[in-house]
Amino acid sequence: MTPTADFRITLDGKDLSPRIRPRLISLRLTEKRGGDADQLDLVLDDSDGRLALPPEGAVLTVALGWKAGDGVAIGLVDKGRFTVDTVEHSGPPDTVSIRASAADFAGSLTTRREQSWHDTTLGAIVQAIAGRHRLQPRCAPALASIAVHAKAQERESDIALLRRLGREHDAVATIKAGCLIFAPIGAGITATGKPLPGVTIRRRDGDRHSYRVEKREAAGKVVAEWHDRKGAKKQQVTAGSSDGAERKLSRVYASEAEAKRAAAAEARRAGRAPRSLDLTLAFGRADLAPEQPATAQGFKADIDAQRWLISG
Repeated sequence: MTPTADFRITLDGKDLSPRIRPRLISLRLTEKRGGDADQLDLVLDDSDGRLALPPEGAVLTVALGWKAGDGVAIGLVDKGRFTVDTVEHSGPPDTVSIRASAADFAGSLTTRREQSWHDTTLGAIVQAIAGRHRLQPRCAPALASIAVHAKAQERESDIALLRRLGREHDAVATIKAGCLIFAPIGAGITATGKPLPGVTIRRRDGDRHSYRVEKREAAGKVVAEWHDRKGAKKQQVTAGSSDGAERKLSRVYASEAEAKRAAAAEARRAGRAPRSLDLTLAFGRADLAPEQPATAQGFKADIDAQRWLISG
């Protein structure tokens, strides 16, 4: 049996799917890793002129999956809540285009603010930011206890600060299902703090694939500076290999420990093999999510041997 796709879209608890289904031209959901909002795009037929335009700021709940068919998992997967950002009516033929962003990315997350953080921990910063935006904090234990002696947030939004902390600690900050998750890259945890299950993607599952390996110079040595208050001067720490070009981080860190962690994070990032695998699946899988570990099967031996991480 040929698989039949299914979806459910609700507004304020009311299921709009029966009204949307006969008008649906396209539905696209883009899930993103890191501090970027997931995005929903809908295009609906309005050739009869009877379709009401949704108000800006309306919150839609979306679930995707399969209604029936061989070789697919039957059922719907909740993909979260989305706030309508833009509505466009065009024609002929008349259509309504709706773009919505993940509702958890409140406008206040992108508001620039001034704050200084002193003698605290990474976990406490994540907890404070989460509380400010009515989110549940989910900071990985390996990161939560890291001491932060001084951190300045100068005309910087909370989401920008989280991205910066992520770069310094080789971690990713994301918001899912009302939770602010801060975890090492590749940790792959859910909004409840549990590990994301690994998945296997077989070549027969896809229409197309593209595997790319890019040549990269040796990662080299990473230099980070920190301010030595006692000595009243800047000091340096290094990480990585002496092979290849040296790179110097632009920031000056408040302590030697912070500088070491930032240098080590940059060295790990630079040392990752520049390999990518782009897949177009024959039948979509709503259960897949960014940061989820994946195994490829049935491709070239080099591809199957890699440990993959879904990026979006």
